[in-house]
Amino acid sequence: MEKSQQLDTTADNRWKNLKVAIVHDFLDTYGGAERVLGLICEIFPQAPIFTLLYDKEKMRGKFKNKEIKTSFLQGFPKFIKKRKKYLLPLLPTAPEVFDLRDFDLVISSSGAWSKGIVTRLNTVHIAYLHSPMRFAWDYGEKYFSDAGQKAGICKRMFLTYLRVWDFEAAQRPDILIANSEFTRKRVAKYYRRDSRVIYPGINLIKESQKEIQIKKEKGGYFLIVSRLSPYKKVLLAVEAFNKMGLPLVIVGEGAESEKIKKIAKKNIRVVGWQSEEKLKEYYRNARAFIFPAVDDFGLTAVEAMSFGVPVIALRAGGVLEIVKEGRTGEFFDAQTVEVLADGVRRFLEKERDYDRDFIRAQAQRFGEENFKNNFLNLIKEEWKRNFYDNRT
Repeated sequence: MEKSQQLDTTADNRWKNLKVAIVHDFLDTYGGAERVLGLICEIFPQAPIFTLLYDKEKMRGKFKNKEIKTSFLQGFPKFIKKRKKYLLPLLPTAPEVFDLRDFDLVISSSGAWSKGIVTRLNTVHIAYLHSPMRFAWDYGEKYFSDAGQKAGICKRMFLTYLRVWDFEAAQRPDILIANSEFTRKRVAKYYRRDSRVIYPGINLIKESQKEIQIKKEKGGYFLIVSRLSPYKKVLLAVEAFNKMGLPLVIVGEGAESEKIKKIAKKNIRVVGWQSEEKLKEYYRNARAFIFPAVDDFGLTAVEAMSFGVPVIALRAGGVLEIVKEGRTGEFFDAQTVEVLADGVRRFLEKERDYDRDFIRAQAQRFGEENFKNNFLNLIKEEWKRNFYDNRT
């Protein structure tokens, strides 16, 4: 047997017996990043999950059959773990002390911290990036704008440290995967590295929706499904719909939950977390989906489209790779009440022109199987390349 054939056989045998670990920032809320994590776990069902913090109650049974290993932060009092800003000085250290020596392949699912793991020389580390660290690169100055001068200087020094750490941490993976072209460009800007794009996947809806439902047009509601965090701009949508008087349903929970409930008028319902089946019902009966944030991809926008629901979105971020203007949704150009309301008005003028089967068809390219096949093929290709490089 020739040497190349022997290497191929050895590589195939090693791949079959590969020891794999998965690292994820936090398991204390369920959103788009955790949906992607679930698909990665389906590809590698035996791989344990390492995470900085795990809240079993908040995860509501998700990943309950997985082996979950937590960082030293898990031992902190509950009231501190719920307020991550108090843990911020320790967060860069937490992923670095995970013991990953026994693994041949480590996959990090990272929006901030988990790409900073430290691995052995021959361990392949592949990082799926949901975003460069938003706190460090996008929202730092806004966060500090209300700080006093002395406190502001100290915090800015710490922000500089975070940016340095985040840049250095992004150099550690062998390969970076971005969840959109928008994220790929941000990775190139902040980390000075190339990345490959693999879009997240959703569970596509198989049911038929051949007719536009008139009941939606006359009495249906608009829908938001989102974490209720400041950068998601749900509060902006609430203010706009307060003025328009149109019905709006908000599914989700987060830091701004109480604030949103307090200002929402009677035409707006905030229903909190919902089961998968109930969430499908909200999607199925929605008139249009509102997406007011600058987001790195926009998984919920794709989910809405899979039900044939048009999307009204800010013209920015990853959603530009999802929505076709005038065919699957409308864009608005600024995060202001008036401009968002104008986007809704333009949708109402042409609502009957939307072909919901066409919208559903456009969501097909973001199916779960596409994600899993593309992800597995890339990982196998990179691992084998590394295997051959270390033996020649």
